[in-house]
Amino acid sequence: MKTPFPFSAIVGQAEMKQAMILTAVDPGIGGVLVFGDRGTGKSTAVRALAALLPPIRAVESCPVNSQKTADCPEWAELGSKKIVMRPTPVIDLPLGATEDRVVGALDIERALTRGEKAFEPGLLARANRGYLYIDEVNLLEDHIVDLLLDVAQSGENVVEREGLSIRHPARFVLVGSGNPEEGELRPQLLDRFGLSVEVRSPGDIDERVEVIRRRHAFETDVEAFMQTWEPQDAEVRDTILKARKRLAKIQTPDEILNDCARLCIALGSDGLRGELTLLRTARALAAWQGNRRLTRAHLAAIAPSALSHRLRRDPLDEAGSGARVTRIVSEVLG
Repeated sequence: MKTPFPFSAIVGQAEMKQAMILTAVDPGIGGVLVFGDRGTGKSTAVRALAALLPPIRAVESCPVNSQKTADCPEWAELGSKKIVMRPTPVIDLPLGATEDRVVGALDIERALTRGEKAFEPGLLARANRGYLYIDEVNLLEDHIVDLLLDVAQSGENVVEREGLSIRHPARFVLVGSGNPEEGELRPQLLDRFGLSVEVRSPGDIDERVEVIRRRHAFETDVEAFMQTWEPQDAEVRDTILKARKRLAKIQTPDEILNDCARLCIALGSDGLRGELTLLRTARALAAWQGNRRLTRAHLAAIAPSALSHRLRRDPLDEAGSGARVTRIVSEVLG
């Protein structure tokens, strides 16, 4: 398997890296949508973060990465019940993937050769307890989008095929990337992403040179480059693990809940998913920064990522939704 580029060695793109780290602290945030130029490290970042995380405990032959045999689906025929450690899964969902490949289907080979009905797990099974990455998510076919919406909401994949009735857990962090100039993302799917960030090609000469230098060093001597950046990646990993433990103890004053509601009302955010995501992400940020009490500073720091993709479009506002959120945050929170 190709060695992922170290997460800590990614130059710039601080907002994208922070968003991905926060989903590692609290996977319940709902994933990250990264829109922007090609070649800005979007897929590199998600693979690097997954590689940095500690391995997961899983039953060796379980197709959905269950932590113990009691959690394995009844339909799974376990060849080995041995508990093993395996890297956090990162599964690519390619454009053009069929519905059967995504959700799973009847095992045709087994049906033809042995006359038995058996289930062939799909990409959603492999992504359980890990990451599902979709490049060019805005070009995904509508019926696949509908499938993802259902699974993302329930955390379970239900398949009815050829007399088979199958279900299995499908809880993963959804990471989507794309270029907005190539197509819009359906509002229903857009709303499912917890966070949204925009990435741009670096305009600073020194930053671009540093990107080239590190990439060249990585491709020239992978082992030496990995050793150089391992201490920094280990520090990120340790901080994430500490933040996970700290998360449940973060104090959330009532005035912060009030601030969440005031912000979303001022921005005209539909529904309540905005407030819930804002609060959840702010708590993850507080835990990541080693704080024990949620403050307005945490809300202000992550409000653009949590809310900008939930706003109605304003054709008269050329600054964009991110700038609108920043302006309203300043007005509401001072």
